[in-house]
Amino acid sequence: MSSHNIKVYSARLCGYCRAAERLLTSKGLAYEIIKVDEDPALFEHMKKISGRQTVPQIFIGDHHVGGFDDLSAINQSGELDKILASS
Repeated sequence: MSSHNIKVYSARLCGYCRAAERLLTSKGLAYEIIKVDEDPALFEHMKKISGRQTVPQIFIGDHHVGGFDDLSAINQSGELDKILASS
């Protein structure tokens, strides 16, 4: 699997989180899952760095992709591959 320092801020009972993980896995990408529902401090950190209060929040390196809908859209447009190539 390819390594691009991908972080997925996630929660256990989140279908969009699982969908984001499936998309990343389908592209052969390794990623770190950070369970914000298990640690309030991690949830606060995620909100601070993303400006959002929902999961998943996906980061590739320092680039904030957004949630699953954002990830799916940039994957379909080809932008995801460009971000990965530059990270």
